[in-house]
Amino acid sequence: MPRAMDGHVRRLLNRVSIALAAVATAALLQLFRHSFSSCLAGGGGPSTYASLSLAPFPRTSCDAASRRVVDPDLRLARFRVSPRWSRRGAALSAAAFAPLRRLRLLGDSSRVLCVAAGAGQAVDAIHAAGVGDVTGVDLVDFPPLVRRADAHNLPFFDGAFDVVLSDDPGAVTGALFPSRFAAEVERTVRRGGAIVIALDRRFGFSTVARLFRKSRVVEFLSGL
Repeated sequence: MPRAMDGHVRRLLNRVSIALAAVATAALLQLFRHSFSSCLAGGGGPSTYASLSLAPFPRTSCDAASRRVVDPDLRLARFRVSPRWSRRGAALSAAAFAPLRRLRLLGDSSRVLCVAAGAGQAVDAIHAAGVGDVTGVDLVDFPPLVRRADAHNLPFFDGAFDVVLSDDPGAVTGALFPSRFAAEVERTVRRGGAIVIALDRRFGFSTVARLFRKSRVVEFLSGL
């Protein structure tokens, strides 16, 4: 009797195993079919996006593999030929770089940090002015000119730069903690160096003096 029951149990287990194997095979076939059809659905080839952050989140592995990102150097070349990019560089050179050179605060060997650099217009303009050591940072990186860093906690040593510049009028007053932003800028510039900050026209000397307590205002520059 026990021997007969053992045989019955073995046959039942075999049937269950076969059924589970069949279900698993069907599921794999369905998954493969869905992925294959998703790959063919695009038709027109991979889409091009300026960066991965602008591309839609991939729904399948095929979507992830087919997304194409514009080469950073090619993207920069496209920006450089735009009139707006050229005008911005010329404005920065006239309003900021020339006065800094007159004050002997900016030279070809200067180390410059651009905070809230955006796409890197200021970085590119400073390079074009003959300065080789320029670092651009912002909350969102924009290769090859701008790397990712939080202006409230800059990843640089004290006094690492001769000049710290921000051409974004909202960089300071629009910061989450303006006093912390100013303190980090003052920390990273060397003693005797220069800080150039673009401000909204609604703010003036009192705002600068209140935030940048360790610095002395030399002059206000217009034209940015």
